[in-house]
Amino acid sequence: MTAAASTFRPWTPPRRTERLSLLPFLWQSWRDPLAIWGEAHFQELYISGQSPLGRSLVVSDPAGVRHVLTDNAANYVKGDLQRRVLGPMLADGLLLTEGEHWRRARRIMAPLFTPAHTTRTVEAMDRVCRRRVESWRLEHGARVLNIDSEMSGLTFDILSATLFSDDLDGDAAGFEKALNHFLSVGARISPLDALKAPDWIPRLGRVASNGDARFFKDRVDALVARRRARLEQGDAPDDLLTALLSARDEEGDGSGLSDHEVASNILTFILAGHETTARTLGWTLHLISRDQRVAATLKAEADAWDRSAGGLRDLIWHRAVIEEAMRLFPPAPAMIRQALEDDVIGGHEVKAGQSVLIAPWVIHRHEKLWAEPDAFRPERFLPENRKSIDRYAWLPFSGGPRICIGAAFAMQEAIIALAEILKAAEVEAITPVEPRPIHQVTLRSSRTMRLRLRARKDQSTGSA
Repeated sequence: MTAAASTFRPWTPPRRTERLSLLPFLWQSWRDPLAIWGEAHFQELYISGQSPLGRSLVVSDPAGVRHVLTDNAANYVKGDLQRRVLGPMLADGLLLTEGEHWRRARRIMAPLFTPAHTTRTVEAMDRVCRRRVESWRLEHGARVLNIDSEMSGLTFDILSATLFSDDLDGDAAGFEKALNHFLSVGARISPLDALKAPDWIPRLGRVASNGDARFFKDRVDALVARRRARLEQGDAPDDLLTALLSARDEEGDGSGLSDHEVASNILTFILAGHETTARTLGWTLHLISRDQRVAATLKAEADAWDRSAGGLRDLIWHRAVIEEAMRLFPPAPAMIRQALEDDVIGGHEVKAGQSVLIAPWVIHRHEKLWAEPDAFRPERFLPENRKSIDRYAWLPFSGGPRICIGAAFAMQEAIIALAEILKAAEVEAITPVEPRPIHQVTLRSSRTMRLRLRARKDQSTGSA
């Protein structure tokens, strides 16, 4: 199966040509960190210098990224800024913990995300996706959908069905509302955090999002308590939550995760799993709506899928389109690491305490790493081409020891969701004005993304 190369180029934020002084830097960090990146960042593999907040090194060279994330990963920890921003919600989850605390939790949870465990969820994922598509009732006419909300609801329902045996069922709207408010208000980079001001000074965004944090804490604590009681009664379902509460550190002291650690990791899965996959699906559908040649190839491939787990490996264009969408719109646009000891990266000296920035948003669009970096070209991720892409030039799931534990789960989920949508629907843009990405922890659309979905003509005539 082949398709003509795509020529679509999604809207890209303008790039700076001059260095930002402190106040504009703080303003852009709060408003949208994508505006910080300048033209030079997309042309040079290393940029070292004095930023408004101290000396830093921006690393875009795959060899340098490999050094930080893998070869010398023990020397680079997540800085205080990420903990200050996300700590109130995710303090003891995998995303933020370090050292032996992180290694112990990772050891306990790794067996829960093996290929065998992930494959077991295919049927449940597909069932949820088909139910969501059917709820659109496209046979009664085309519908303009709020794609942000629909994909959030879909991935939340998948999370609830596969990881929590639907114990979260019915809370999707509340979780989406609280998460949207937290990401747009509470999770913004406060100038006080950027300047490392004492924690006792109130952050307006954090104060305004206290209700969101309470909502999540109350819901998740109740979920853990209910499941703990079912475990004691002997009738707990066999899912991730039961596994988290039952898992033991077999390589260590045999202990398990505390209820607080379990709750923190559930919130991490919701933010780092549900939210990022929802945004990836949204950007993927946007790209498809602008390129009907790619859409036609995907529809033919989706029609050939028999909904089996084994058949997923044949959805090569689905995988390629999703991977290209994550290149152009990486779910986590930037990562900050802090050096514990002096080091050298690609010939550049790094002092202890210095910040090192690895930005998938920059690396994925870098002129020295990609041909036509701003173009939508999913064929670059087809099996015959993908081997030429350096492992550390594509980082939607990070890399090294801290690579996203649920990466295979997320890819499987996104492929199934896309296939079920395209089995049933034509995806059409409704305006020439494109959605514009904004960095709010994840990469979101600055305005609500809306697309028109209509029942496929070939499906209605029974020819597919």
